[in-house]
Amino acid sequence: MRIAAVQHDIVWEDRDATLARLAPMVARAAAAGAELIVLTEMFATGFSMSTHLTAEEEDGPTVVWLREQARSHGVVLAGSVPLRSPTPEAAGPAGLPTNSLMVVDADGVRARYDKLHPFAYAGEHERFRAGADVVSTEVGGLTIGLSVCYDLRFANLYWERSPAVDVELVVANWPAARRLHWRRLIDARAIENQTYVVAVNRVGSGGGLDYAGDSRVVHPLGEVLVAGAGEETILLADLRAEVVAEARRTLPFRDDRRVLGR
Repeated sequence: MRIAAVQHDIVWEDRDATLARLAPMVARAAAAGAELIVLTEMFATGFSMSTHLTAEEEDGPTVVWLREQARSHGVVLAGSVPLRSPTPEAAGPAGLPTNSLMVVDADGVRARYDKLHPFAYAGEHERFRAGADVVSTEVGGLTIGLSVCYDLRFANLYWERSPAVDVELVVANWPAARRLHWRRLIDARAIENQTYVVAVNRVGSGGGLDYAGDSRVVHPLGEVLVAGAGEETILLADLRAEVVAEARRTLPFRDDRRVLGR
């Protein structure tokens, strides 16, 4: 399967302007043969805590745009969207929206993953409800685990499902100030779990922060197959399930993992 990681800028809290910017990039990725096109975390608005401005329903304008793009180009798209709670009037966390990674094809939502680890350092836990489930989906014969930004710091999420996935997908708004952590953690998740990691981060500025991109696709043995720097770009990589299987067969390190306390 050919995957396209779209490293893009975002017009802060302006969904319509950002989607207009992204449409030509999606078209170029599809023309290059991508079957799965990946956008970033909160790709239409930026990592805003102003959920009264940005949150929408699951059938709202951003997901509708994803479906229309998927139908127009015959592809699957992924990116995270702030989604309202089905009970927004509820008190406490139950009424908060979720930061949800959506995988969408021409027929609608193929998979939805609600971010398990809100970023408390930025107050995300006060504005977004934590997810409860680990989610994977299949695209192009590959099983893909879904995660969002800060999740990358929590290795257990990836360890627990690694036997069942070929690719770990991470969408992010990871700030430039901690870009070293971003790169090192991506490589670690690939090496320790012997999976591809496709990590897609934004560029530009928004909400007082700068973003350096550094999107990359990493081989199950840690080789960086393709990487972006600090400008808008489309990264293309061809991923194959048999590469993952061969890495695990020839170097069966994962078989030696012990889970303490069990």
